[in-house]
Amino acid sequence: MSRKLFPVFALLIVLSMVLAACGGAAPAEAPAEAAVEEPAEEVVEEPAATEAAAEAPAATEGPAPAEGADTLSKVQDLGVLNCGVSGALLAFSFVEDDGSMSGFDADYCRVVAAAVFGDGGAEMVEFRASNASERFPILQSGEIDVLSRNTTWTVSRDTSLGFNFVPTTFYDGQGMLVRRDSGITTLEDLDGGTVCVNAGTTTEKNLADVFRSRGIEYEPVVFAESNDVRLAYDEGRCDGWTTDKSALISNGQLLAVPADHVILEETMSKEPLGPLVRHGDDNWFDIVKWSVNCTFQAEELGITSENVDEMLGSDDPVVLNTLGVEGDLGQAMSIDNDFCYQVIKQVGNYEEIYNRNLGPDTPYNVPRGLNSQWTDGGLLYSPQIGRASCRERV
Repeated sequence: MSRKLFPVFALLIVLSMVLAACGGAAPAEAPAEAAVEEPAEEVVEEPAATEAAAEAPAATEGPAPAEGADTLSKVQDLGVLNCGVSGALLAFSFVEDDGSMSGFDADYCRVVAAAVFGDGGAEMVEFRASNASERFPILQSGEIDVLSRNTTWTVSRDTSLGFNFVPTTFYDGQGMLVRRDSGITTLEDLDGGTVCVNAGTTTEKNLADVFRSRGIEYEPVVFAESNDVRLAYDEGRCDGWTTDKSALISNGQLLAVPADHVILEETMSKEPLGPLVRHGDDNWFDIVKWSVNCTFQAEELGITSENVDEMLGSDDPVVLNTLGVEGDLGQAMSIDNDFCYQVIKQVGNYEEIYNRNLGPDTPYNVPRGLNSQWTDGGLLYSPQIGRASCRERV
């Protein structure tokens, strides 16, 4: 080999090693991370007739927009974000006496509005209350721009129903509420009994699967509205009430005598809950996804709504990029570079959102558990927001 050619080959080898360390050897025009997709979660929970029947209308009544749909322009032109919520779930999304919408899920609607408009105020979000059966059709049809309604991430919703789930904001699990004086201490004690459950949900399917696998005979008492489920249980029409444990904790406060009831220890399922958007608009998906990640990273970095202005003068380049003081991270999504600053200033980081709605100073006091930062043994983990890209380092 010619000595003149050796430096060229050496340089090519070095570049190949650098690109490999960054996640692949894709050309600069197509960053490596764009070529790799996360594997779909292997969830076998959707084929049951009850779940499929509830979700089927969404697949036919409201086809997803074609590729290239510009949700951002639509939202900006209207000057308001249309966000789907429950509206009947304490601590997550609940219509207060003054007509305002409170709760954890509602705050994540405000997070997206703050990122898009630089304003997360009440006038920037139009909340659309929906039950479990109508939530998917109104998202697919474009009636809402994002759904933030304690919705479980499943494989069929992520694929055949045409949705993209952003990072999970609340890790939950299905539980069972019973009366303290019933003598019921295990799921098996419900054999031959009745269970109140919300129609058109993974909850209904999980209940059937778990009880079938254990040979437990039961009669489901099914309602479309979550309030009706609670009322039926409170009236004694069911021996048990099943839904996500967080919902049992929060809406259990609405029972006539909350202290007369107890949640069984067993967790019946995995319920990763979070916002979702339609297929067909990658930029809008990116905006909602990174708005959520912003709240995770801000907590990890110690940035709060109280100190965010002070943090603008930080010496840490990761903090400066996260807040938009340096870099152009927002520009790549056609929003302002300070989108994360606006989110934190106006709505707060994850800890602030959690504590405001579910924390120790609320009636619910739900332990963070899996909803803790990865540094504290939880599952909250944001990809880097403020670090230079692989191509920039090369």
